[in-house]
Amino acid sequence: MKQRILGKDLKVSSVGLGCMGMSHAYGTPPDKKAMTKLLEQAVEVGYTFFDTAECYGMPESPHHNEELLGEALHSFRQKIVIGTKFGICFDYSSKETNLPVIADSRPETIRKAVDGSLKRLKTDYIDIYYQHRQDPDVPVEEVAGVMLELIKKGKILHWGLSEAPEETIRRAHKICPLTAVQNRYSMMARWHESLFPCLEELGIGYVAFSPTANGLLTAQYNQNTKFESVVDYRSIMPQFKADSFEKNKKLIDLVQSTAKEKNATPAQIAMAWMLCKKPYIVPIPGTRKYERLIENAGASEIELTSEEVTAIDNALNDMQMSEVYGGTKVIK
Repeated sequence: MKQRILGKDLKVSSVGLGCMGMSHAYGTPPDKKAMTKLLEQAVEVGYTFFDTAECYGMPESPHHNEELLGEALHSFRQKIVIGTKFGICFDYSSKETNLPVIADSRPETIRKAVDGSLKRLKTDYIDIYYQHRQDPDVPVEEVAGVMLELIKKGKILHWGLSEAPEETIRRAHKICPLTAVQNRYSMMARWHESLFPCLEELGIGYVAFSPTANGLLTAQYNQNTKFESVVDYRSIMPQFKADSFEKNKKLIDLVQSTAKEKNATPAQIAMAWMLCKKPYIVPIPGTRKYERLIENAGASEIELTSEEVTAIDNALNDMQMSEVYGGTKVIK
């Protein structure tokens, strides 16, 4: 697979692998052996960038995802880049499907968290360590100071922010330069495009999660699709409501027609659109299936001209579409 550079020197595969769904939010987690095999196959396919977080798991196994990656990828450690995150935990006392998260980025919490992640990931260092969500009680300058400390100690090599506004990015970058910002981004979720000038000015990469709008842009679902209640967040996502498929018909028609023109799949077009838009954008789609692993990797080979990207943008600007899942509530 082709490679990209995040920040100054973090080389990653053009398409990364978001691993959350192997442990959380997309239905009952699959067999661990099957996911171990899939992760090994991802390395063989050419993925070098793997994304996880300390909180991706279940009540009975809250750190399941990091533990999975640690076991599956340990023998490939020198070939791959691992990103993980700190700063939140799920409120498992909640009865909501979309569990609220509790923010905690106190320095002592971060220092404990990084050691836990290192142990679970079976590694001596983390390639990129993100603050998962902002803690309103801890200034980002204080968090950046801890990152500087962890870099000096060799526990992390780079750091980033997730879902942070421009002001926070600039404040953090002054203390300890950021390598990447990880935000939601897709044809249905474009509000963070306003950050692009800032990221280009500061030399910060953009890691795009949910690049296919949680799967909607794969064109594999319809109004009759049923998702597992409680443990599959898609069961409550607005873009998967029965009446949303009519609202999103023009959008799906756009990705399907473009896919036909490019001899590609809708999912590949959804990611090629952002890959061809900016050289510092790296999507991290998730999957539990080998055929999707191959398909997503293929997005890096699809070429869209700047005129084609602009035409898609213009079509999206004028297009009616449903709301899209906007994230999880952060509480203290």
